[in-house]
Amino acid sequence: MTADIGSRLREARLQQGLSLRSVAQALGVSASLISQVETGKTQPSVSTLYALVTHLGISIDDVMGTPARAVPEGPDAAALPSYASGPPVQRAADNPVLEMENGVRWERLAGETGPADGILVSYDPGASSSIEGKLMRHAGIEYAYIIEGRLTLQLDFDTYVLEPGDSMYFDSVRPHLYSNNGDVVARGVWFVFGRRQQNSVMPTAPGTDARGAGVPLSSAVDVLRAMDDL
Repeated sequence: MTADIGSRLREARLQQGLSLRSVAQALGVSASLISQVETGKTQPSVSTLYALVTHLGISIDDVMGTPARAVPEGPDAAALPSYASGPPVQRAADNPVLEMENGVRWERLAGETGPADGILVSYDPGASSSIEGKLMRHAGIEYAYIIEGRLTLQLDFDTYVLEPGDSMYFDSVRPHLYSNNGDVVARGVWFVFGRRQQNSVMPTAPGTDARGAGVPLSSAVDVLRAMDDL
C-alpha cells in the first residue's frame, strides 16, 4: 500500500499558505525539487522527507495516511495499553509504504501510533539516506536491528558497519547517515521513541543548521510518526 506522499505534502503546504519558493529556501533545496516531489515525479530522500515534515509541522503518519493518536501523559498514561486494541495481525500487502529516492523503502509495521515507531527499512545496494552525503538529525531515540545485508552508519565523526544480528541505538539529534555500500539489499527493523515530545525543543546539533537540515561535517562524510511528529 504505497503512500501518495506528494499530494499530502502539497496539501499541508497550501493549508499553511506557504509557497514552493519559501519552503525550498527554508530547506536549502530548489523549488523545482519540492514541485517534483509534490507531483510525484520524484521521491524525496530520507533527509529531505524529514526536513519537509518538520518544516510543515506534520507527521510521517499524516504523509502515509495513517493518522497519529496522541500519546497519553500524566494521569492518562494508564491508557497506554489501549494501543494494543487494534487488529492483532497486519498483512504484508497492507503495510503502509514509503518509497524514497535512491532505493530506500520504509514499511510501517503493525500497531497504532504510540510511544514508538515500528518500521521495516530497506536500503538497496548503493542507497543512502542522502545522495548528497549530508547527515540528518531528528528528535527521538533510535533503535535498530539488522536482519540482512550490511549497512554503514556514520554517527557524528564515527563510522560503523552493521551486519545481520547487529543492533544499535543513539539519540537521533546526533547527525547521522545511513548507506549501503554492499551488493545486496540491507534490511532491518527500526523503532524510534519520543519523537513527538522532543521535536519542539530539539537543540541544534553539530554539523546541522538551525533549520535541522543536514550539512556536511568538515572531516566526515544525510527509517521511523509511518510515525509520530518529528
